Amino acid sequence: MSSPMMSASQLADRQREVFRHLVEAFLNTGEPVGSRTLSQILPIALSPASIRNVMADLESLGLLYAPHTSAGRVPTERGLRLFVDGLLQVGDMGTTERDDIEAKLAGSDRGVEELLTQATTLLSGLSRCAGVVVAAKQDAALKHIEFVALAPGKAMVIMVTEDGQVENRIINTPPGLPVSALAEASNYLSARLAGRTIDDARSGILTELETERAELDVLTAKIVAEGLATLSDPAEGDEKVLIVRGQSHLLESLEAQSDLERIRTLFDDIERKNELIRLLELAREGDGVRIFIGSENRLFSLSGSSIVAAPYVNSKGKVVGVIGVLGPTRLNYARIIPIVDHTARVIGRLLG
Repeated sequence: MSSPMMSASQLADRQREVFRHLVEAFLNTGEPVGSRTLSQILPIALSPASIRNVMADLESLGLLYAPHTSAGRVPTERGLRLFVDGLLQVGDMGTTERDDIEAKLAGSDRGVEELLTQATTLLSGLSRCAGVVVAAKQDAALKHIEFVALAPGKAMVIMVTEDGQVENRIINTPPGLPVSALAEASNYLSARLAGRTIDDARSGILTELETERAELDVLTAKIVAEGLATLSDPAEGDEKVLIVRGQSHLLESLEAQSDLERIRTLFDDIERKNELIRLLELAREGDGVRIFIGSENRLFSLSGSSIVAAPYVNSKGKVVGVIGVLGPTRLNYARIIPIVDHTARVIGRLLG
């Protein structure tokens, strides 16, 4: 049974100062931090021997550990969580960096997916980690709908969008359905969906069917309703779009063979698209930036990775996606958090 999570307020003042400066030094260098180094950067006068005693106490609390036999210590995942939640001093972005993000994203005028791809690439470059985004699949305006009989009780719905994409779905059909009913259903939906998205047209079509204003027989009306429901419900795995950019940055700071193995494991994690999407979707549940550290989520239990993510909204204020940075637990959280937060806000403004 795991011990309950403690807060920074439960640490004594001396413990808090030593712990905060140790974690900051580790995040800056990636190297274990020793008592002599801390004695030079602490704002309070402590001897290396006193600092070692404090570090031993922090280690007994599960906040630090020694990666090898040297005197240096690094934070555990539990320690990083305590630091991020209670001691992290988030930096502020400079005006130049803010303006640069807004200018680059404002230039993405060829659609939502290009905007999100540009934002993900931008985050990757600024963080020197991987940029990730999860978004709802964009509905394109339709050009043509057709129902084609496959076998008794089965038909295919062929949907052609104005940008030339073709999508097929299989639906169940009522017993004894004549071929003429499929043709009639095709004509009926094509006339009402052409030039519109399914979401835009769905409610009006369903209302028309329910009030029996449509001149359709019962079987044809069932086919129309079944086809509309099938097209409105995305196929498994298609309801979300995952964009990942900058995985190569994760290979830039390898310091040992063990890091290479960790990165390989992380790449495997990224390949498990649905797991990563579900993790990022958790960031939709709250306001502002969410941080997931290492084995807090089973997806990264082996690779020892973190995600800093923030939701973005559409013009109606509805959360429609999540964008963030994926990298090792030794992220520069103080710098990355405001960058992710600002980027998410800019995306929301541009979508509006």
